[in-house]
Amino acid sequence: MRDYAVYPFPEVGAFVALTHVAATEQESDQLETLLSNCEEARDSLIPLLQEIQTQYHYLPEFALRRVASKLNISVTDVYQVATFYSCFSLEPVGKHVVQVCLGTACHVRGAPRVLDRMLRDLKLSAPGTTADMQFTVRSVRCVGCCGLAPVVRVDDNTHPNLTQAKVRGMLKRYQSKEACPADSADETADAEARINP
Repeated sequence: MRDYAVYPFPEVGAFVALTHVAATEQESDQLETLLSNCEEARDSLIPLLQEIQTQYHYLPEFALRRVASKLNISVTDVYQVATFYSCFSLEPVGKHVVQVCLGTACHVRGAPRVLDRMLRDLKLSAPGTTADMQFTVRSVRCVGCCGLAPVVRVDDNTHPNLTQAKVRGMLKRYQSKEACPADSADETADAEARINP
C-alpha cells in the first residue's frame, strides 16, 4: 500500500493531500492509454477526470500533472476543477462509495441512526475509508430523493427507506466474498438493530 501525505502544491499555493509518489510503469501505461483516446482540448478535462476517477478510484497527483500537460492547461486549472466537483476525490477511496443523506427529510426519518449503524458495522469511528479499501462512507446533505427518506447511495445505486436493521444486508451485497465471513456476532448485531432501530 502506498503512503499518502499532505505536501506543498506550489502551482496552487496551498498544501494539498495527494499522493507524493511517482506512478508505477503499469499506472503510467494505463494513463497514457486513457489520454490517447481523448482530444487535446480543454473541453476534454471533465470527461478525462471522470475516466481517471473510475480507473483509480481517485485522482492521483501524477495523473493531474499529466492531464495538464496533455491538454496544454495549467495544473492549477486542473486542480480547481478536481476540487470544485464533489464527484472527484484527491484521496484514495474504497471500491464502493457510500453516501448517507443527512438532509432534512432523511435526518427526521432516522438517517443519523443509519449512519451510526453503518459506521459500527464497517468498524469506522467517523466517515472515511475502511482499512480493506472496500468502502468509503460519506455523509451528504441531499441526494434529491426526499420522498424515499432515509436514503443511502452506494456507487450508482439508491437504497430508499433504509433502517438500521437493513444496513448489514445492504452492505453484504457489496462486500467481496473474502471480506465477509459470517459469524454469530453479525447475527446478534442484526437482532439488536431490529429491537432498537
